Amino acid sequence: MPTRAARWLLIACLAVAGQAGAREAQVDAGRLASLVDEAFARYALPGIAVGVVVEGEVVLRHTRGELRAGQGEPVDAATLFKIASNSKAMTAAVLARQVDAGLLRWDDPVVRHLPDFRMADDWVTREIQVRDLLIHNSGLGPGAGDLMLWPSPNRFTRAEVIYGLRHLQPRWSFRSRYAYDNTLYIVAGEIAAAVAGVPFDVLVRREVFEPLGMTRCQAGSWSRDAVGNIAQPHARTGDRNVVVRADGATVPDEPMMAAGGLRCSLDDMLRWAQAWLDTGTAQDDRPWLSQAQRDAVWTAHMPMPLSARMRSWDRSHFSAYGYGWRLTDVDGTSKVSHTGTLKGMYSALTLLPERGVGIVVLINGDADEARTVLMQALVKQFTAAGGTHDVAYYAGLLAAERADSGASGSGTRGPARAPTGAETANVVGRWRDPWFGSVDVCSQGDGLTFVSARSPKLHGDVVAVDGRLQVRWRDDDVDVDAWLIASPAQGRASALHMAKVDPDADFSYDFEDLAFVREGDCR
Repeated sequence: MPTRAARWLLIACLAVAGQAGAREAQVDAGRLASLVDEAFARYALPGIAVGVVVEGEVVLRHTRGELRAGQGEPVDAATLFKIASNSKAMTAAVLARQVDAGLLRWDDPVVRHLPDFRMADDWVTREIQVRDLLIHNSGLGPGAGDLMLWPSPNRFTRAEVIYGLRHLQPRWSFRSRYAYDNTLYIVAGEIAAAVAGVPFDVLVRREVFEPLGMTRCQAGSWSRDAVGNIAQPHARTGDRNVVVRADGATVPDEPMMAAGGLRCSLDDMLRWAQAWLDTGTAQDDRPWLSQAQRDAVWTAHMPMPLSARMRSWDRSHFSAYGYGWRLTDVDGTSKVSHTGTLKGMYSALTLLPERGVGIVVLINGDADEARTVLMQALVKQFTAAGGTHDVAYYAGLLAAERADSGASGSGTRGPARAPTGAETANVVGRWRDPWFGSVDVCSQGDGLTFVSARSPKLHGDVVAVDGRLQVRWRDDDVDVDAWLIASPAQGRASALHMAKVDPDADFSYDFEDLAFVREGDCR
């Protein structure tokens, strides 16, 4: 006859087994797949790959669409997508592995590892630590310096991006508030590379891809045709999906790699999710990452705004940034997540650690709303009783938000005319910004053009709109027009500024951070 202790142990085991069984019973793979299909159809996406892992097991791999719309090559679980800012958590993981190995500390001053690093303020240069590079607390404005990263390709090197930081003026006090940035993640990647003595692409393969079996992930420069099965980004033109920024034969090593330049497949991202949900992931009988560093990465280091939508949709109580991850709660359980956005490519990864759930969404088209509503519907299958709401329900909530705010959801160009000589006299010439470099505002053909020396896609026509000068870019990749603003002066202006025509447009078009001074006359 079993002892009382044995009986209690048996009851406890049965209870745990019952809870696990109940959790597994709640996973309706057909329902999850139907939500993906609904989003794919509703938003006419070119391609999508979605996966779900529960308690270490992949319960859904669902793909639809094509690598290139209309070409017939299907998306599958091995298709490479740009994961954009989901790269940030991988950069943080590389640094966490180095902390585990005793090669650096989170509170090391940046200048200890990169002696030539500078910020605009000498005090910040002295005080900024490795940890600060990862949590968006620098005092710079959102997306400061991003015009050195995109539109890509451009002629900036990684070293030039880091050098340019000393010329970016802060908008707030250091460590006083959250404002998303990309450029400091590039610094973080170069610190990791300096500590290891190898380039960052070699390092991320060695520290992340190889030990976790992420065999399709790509970093640095690589051959498109040798790798194969690569989703191309698309833009929506009328009722068609059209490839934009198609890969050439050689995919270049772009400066933004550590901030948003990695590519992975659905299977790779599911392994990445499993590594974070399974603390026992090992390499040579050692954990891939210590519990101390897992805790450090998922600590709420920097408070973030808690939006009305988060409170309404998820009953969230807090929002914060860890090392490369966003942290919050949804329906009473913890949520760790990030998104990634590049033109024509959207990614999302959500982990519910207390439920053992990981969800990956990869899309190769214009998919801001599609990503939002699909991930919301998928998450609710695991956090809300019944999980009854579908993609259409959350799309309806977003439409109501837009109606309440008066937002149209799309920008328009107003009527424009050729400016007069008197209107352009103050802006004609060669100008220089200390971090962005030289631009020419000069006559070309029958009009006046703006041409950047280091960012070739920033080539546009200067027009007059409502009595103001505006640059309208010729390349379809650049979808945010800019005002040209000459400082008042007697005769020709000596300073030139820019601003987004749509102030709510993507902050990575950080025209407002430019401060041009006159360099000379047009040649």
